[in-house]
Amino acid sequence: MRIHFIVHEYFEAPGAYETWANKAGHQVTFSRVYLGETLPNDVTGIDFLIVMGGPQDPATTREACPHFDSVGEQAVIAAAVAAGKVVIGICLGSQLIGEALGASFSHSPEREIGKFPVTLTDAGKAHPLFSHFGDVLDVGHWHNDMPGLTQDAQILAFSEGCPRQIVAYSDRVFGFQCHMELTTDVVERLIQHSEHELSRAAEYRFVDTPETLRNHDYDEMNQVLYAFLDKVSAVYLGH
Repeated sequence: MRIHFIVHEYFEAPGAYETWANKAGHQVTFSRVYLGETLPNDVTGIDFLIVMGGPQDPATTREACPHFDSVGEQAVIAAAVAAGKVVIGICLGSQLIGEALGASFSHSPEREIGKFPVTLTDAGKAHPLFSHFGDVLDVGHWHNDMPGLTQDAQILAFSEGCPRQIVAYSDRVFGFQCHMELTTDVVERLIQHSEHELSRAAEYRFVDTPETLRNHDYDEMNQVLYAFLDKVSAVYLGH
């Protein structure tokens, strides 16, 4: 299987997604746009597109961030969706999926940074790809915004601080506002980048301190993510 990652910043690394892909022996390619790597010209050679997070939002212009091409990424996403590819977006990536499908992102009611529970909706609990999530699952968070909803979108999970944590845009297109890919290494990168933001943790209901972030166990949610990706791979890609 051919998996392509769009990565916006070194500190928003694919983490557990890349670990799963490598362990499964899949072919992995990247558009690390922060290094000047280009977006795919077409999606023919991609089975599975994964768009990572970043400090940008879909409205960020090229003038504000020269290496981030929101319009270009939305075009790649739209082409992948139209071609029947599996597409997953994480955080910013989920918002870009919504935008590519005509649904504008919005600000989340609460800033969330840390590890907090998400609750599965009835649609989420009934979805075969998410049946192993249980009713409630502790997952990683690092966001201020949330993806827009198309007419056909289904919310599969929400949190106390954000009503749109996991969104199904179709049977093979999913937006994860939450960060199930976080590992201790990725979290350390994020902490180093977000030192000023985390210094104000006490001002927010759902923002952990650096010490708390470092002490979380991220393995359980990683294992749940791996099982989800195994299901996606088996159902839609024949692997």
